Amino acid sequence: MDDDKLTALRQRFAGDNECRIYDEGFAAVADRLFDPKGTRVAPYAGLPTLLDVPYRAVDWNAPDFGDLAVAMIGVPMDLGVTNRNGSRFGPRALRTIERVGPYNHVLKTMPTHEIAVADIGDVPFRSRFDLATSHEDIEKAAAAIAGAGVLPLFVGGDHSITLPILRALGAERPVGMIHIDAHCDTSGPFDGCKFHHGGPFRQAVLDGVLDPERTIQIGIRGSSEYLWEFSYETGMTVIHAEEISDLGVAAIVERAKAVAGDGPVYLSFDIDSLDPAFAPGTGTPEIGGLTSREAQAILRCLAGVNLIGGDVVEVAPQYDATTNTAHAGAQMLFELLSLARLSPALSRLR
Repeated sequence: MDDDKLTALRQRFAGDNECRIYDEGFAAVADRLFDPKGTRVAPYAGLPTLLDVPYRAVDWNAPDFGDLAVAMIGVPMDLGVTNRNGSRFGPRALRTIERVGPYNHVLKTMPTHEIAVADIGDVPFRSRFDLATSHEDIEKAAAAIAGAGVLPLFVGGDHSITLPILRALGAERPVGMIHIDAHCDTSGPFDGCKFHHGGPFRQAVLDGVLDPERTIQIGIRGSSEYLWEFSYETGMTVIHAEEISDLGVAAIVERAKAVAGDGPVYLSFDIDSLDPAFAPGTGTPEIGGLTSREAQAILRCLAGVNLIGGDVVEVAPQYDATTNTAHAGAQMLFELLSLARLSPALSRLR
C-alpha cells in the first residue's frame, strides 16, 4: 500500500470518522441499534425473549394484540412425541439465544425494527397431561391471533402442535404448506392415537384445512418411508434429502414456489430436518440431513411467498451440550420472521 492510499484511508476511517458508516443501508441499520454515544444494548442483558423482541403480555380471557403485525408465541407441549421427549423446553431454549439478527443481510431487511412484532409469551394450557385438551388450547390461541389480523409464528413443542394451528388458520379455506423436515408426518394412528407428532398433516388434510396438492415436503429421509404413503396418494410433493445435492437449492425453491402458488401458505420447520451434526438436540434425529447453510438458503429464497404463519418445532435442548440446536432454531425463526416481513399477506392482514 502506498503512502497516499494509506493517508486517504486514515482520513476516511480514522480520527473523527472512526465510527462513521458511509453505506446508506448499513448506516440505517446502525442508527436503529446504537445510541448517540455509540452504545447498543448488551445482548446478554435484560429479560430473554424470542429474538430479543419486546414482550407483550396478553390477557387470554380478552386477548388484545394492539398494533402488532406479527406475534411470536411459545408452545411448550410435547405430549405427542413417539420417541424422546423434551421439546416442551424448546421455547425457553430459543429465548436464551442471543445475537440472532436483527439484520438479514441477504434479504436486506431488519424485521424486528421494521414491523410491530412482540413475544406474547406461551399458549395458556389447561392441562400438562392431556393431549386433546392441549390441542384445543393451541387452536383457540392461534384463532385469536389470526382473527385479530396478526401473523402468528409459533415455537414448539413437538410437531403435533401444527395440526391445531392449521385448523385455526385453514378454517375458512385449506392452506398450502412448505414443510421442511426429516419426516413426512403423515402416518396413521400410533398406539391408538392419531394426534401424535408423526401424523399431523394426514389429519389436517382429512380435516379439510390443508391442501395436499399445494404442499411440499423437503428433506425427507430415514427408515420410516413406509409410513408416508398418504403423502404420495394425496398429491403432496416430496423431496428427499438424498435428492438435494443433485437438485440444488434453486431448483428446490422453484419447485416449492410452483407447488405453493399464490395462495396462503404456512411454513413448518422441524429442526430435525437438519443433520444431527448441526442439531443433535431433537427427539427423532436422522443422519444425512440438511446443513444449516442449506436450510437458510432455502428459506431466504422463499422471500415473497404468501406466508400467513409458521413454526419452528422439535428443539429438545437437553440432548445438546453445546446449545447449537437452540441456536439453529432461533436462526430459522429469524428467517421466518424475515419472510413474514416480506409476505404479501402482511399488508392484507392489517
